[in-house]
Amino acid sequence: MTTISEQDITVEKTQNSKLKDTDFNNLPFGKVFSDHMLISRYKEGSWSIPEVVPYQPITLDPSAKIFHYGQSVFEGMKAYKDDNDDIYLFRPLENCKRLNISSKRLAIPEIPESYFMEGLKKLLKVDQDWIPTTSGSALYIRPFVFASGNGFHASPANEYIFIIATAPSGAYFSGKVTVAIEEKYSRSANGGVGYAKAGGNYAGQFYPTQLAIDKGYNQVIWTDDTTHEYIEEAGAMNIFVRINDTLITAPTSDRILDGITRKSILEIAKKEGINVDVRRISVKEIVEAAKNGSLKEMFGSGTAAVISPISGFGYKNKDYTLPELDDSYANKLKTLITDIQYNRSEDPFNWRTKID
Repeated sequence: MTTISEQDITVEKTQNSKLKDTDFNNLPFGKVFSDHMLISRYKEGSWSIPEVVPYQPITLDPSAKIFHYGQSVFEGMKAYKDDNDDIYLFRPLENCKRLNISSKRLAIPEIPESYFMEGLKKLLKVDQDWIPTTSGSALYIRPFVFASGNGFHASPANEYIFIIATAPSGAYFSGKVTVAIEEKYSRSANGGVGYAKAGGNYAGQFYPTQLAIDKGYNQVIWTDDTTHEYIEEAGAMNIFVRINDTLITAPTSDRILDGITRKSILEIAKKEGINVDVRRISVKEIVEAAKNGSLKEMFGSGTAAVISPISGFGYKNKDYTLPELDDSYANKLKTLITDIQYNRSEDPFNWRTKID
């Protein structure tokens, strides 16, 4: 079966809800988890019909291939409540599509779209009271797939588990972020898995990021793998640069994630009449723009923070500070995109999906 409806999905309710013990006015990002999760298992060539079950640990054999060969991909998305307590998702089919693009690259069986969408809708209805309503908060949603099949042989697994778990999270404030432009390490390479949301991509970022933190920066701006002359991403986010009144971002490639927030920002910016340029951006160009005053803004974009402004960067042992603007593109674009997400404005792009 590759097409299902919500009615096909069974629900096992928890007997020990954590809801009453959760402080919704003090929600750290991704550390408090809702009562239930969605689970489906791939075995003998097909995925089982998803089930909603109590949030719980997973038991795996020590020889499960996830531990040895890293077959694991994930997504990040959110559910929002508006002032009427109606529930909305933001471009969820894009997350489903990208999860399967990532899966294909790591030789993981793809998830049928109806399993993803109908399963997610069912889960959100069961845990709808976990979607916070305080300003800026949302229910963070983490779909992920990993190899559960056993064996030490270096080959794709024959069994997998698909889970959607959720975590109510408060407003994400990154504060003033300073970054170091990476001169040695690479996030990904041509022909590699940089465009996939593979767990190993993020594991490989932690060490060079810690080196930057030890030097007083918050994050790393990743550069290309061969020359380190072109910027590509900012930490785990896509990156935008504003030079004069033009908003620039690098094109997606084998090395750069096709961010859903990134492409939403591009469409909104064009609609607002902002000059947009999708092209390679050299470190030299950014440094020169910082020196001559034409570099107005830099910011990262992603699900968690939506937009995270960068206040300064370091390169070759020299620091550069960006101006503080009252009319920044970052603030304007973040307001426009979050107004759509929270149903505070019209949605001219048809990006919202209401959970009825």
